[in-house]
Amino acid sequence: MNKIAFLLLSIFSFQINAQLITPDVIKTKDGNITIQPITHGTLVLTYNNKTIYVDPYGGAEKFKGLSKPDFILITDIHGDHLNLETLKGIDTKGAIFIVPQAVADKLPSQYKKQVEVLNNRQGIHRLGLFISAVAMYNLPETEDSRHTKGRGNGYIINFDDTRVYISGDTSGIQEMRQLYDIDIAFVCMNLPYTMDVEEASSAILDFKPAIVYPYHYRGKNGLSDIEKFKTIVDTESLTIDVRLRDWYLK
Repeated sequence: MNKIAFLLLSIFSFQINAQLITPDVIKTKDGNITIQPITHGTLVLTYNNKTIYVDPYGGAEKFKGLSKPDFILITDIHGDHLNLETLKGIDTKGAIFIVPQAVADKLPSQYKKQVEVLNNRQGIHRLGLFISAVAMYNLPETEDSRHTKGRGNGYIINFDDTRVYISGDTSGIQEMRQLYDIDIAFVCMNLPYTMDVEEASSAILDFKPAIVYPYHYRGKNGLSDIEKFKTIVDTESLTIDVRLRDWYLK
């Protein structure tokens, strides 16, 4: 392959990757937070040269061109959150895994020394960030629930004075509704696994994050109506910024 053909191929490949990864940049007084949707419940957050992968899923190809992770946060044991195929394909060397015990029990031995286990309501300081685990579970609470209380974690990440909430797979539980001072929230809405847009919007209107991204909105019957979610929230609140992004680009 000659140099011109190689250059054209490289540009073409970059354009394909650019279509798959559309970042948002949130300015804070302490630095910018870059938000990169990957797919479904997967995202990458970057702040002051620290990179966090949340529930890496979808294959290593989706992370090409991104910085290697300093943190890997995993919310639950299901394959769209704990995805060993994706983990094996990305560079996890030196990354700190923050996970619930149920996830730690399923991780291969090669990751064990990198794991920090958090239970609901526990937190940890690492690399200048404070990360805490919050409850995520289905209502009504039953023993055969897809997501039982205490098994998985939602997370709050403190980027200095900016607080980012990641819901994981959950219903509109009291622990969510009672959150406070959340600047950016990622909230799931897909039946029958989590909640519908009405329940999600009700929870959002209770804890009032400054910015909310619907994510994890593919269910058994296709994609949830996130436009309806935005309409409900916009009608009831003048302060919550609902940002719709396409988490399911082909």
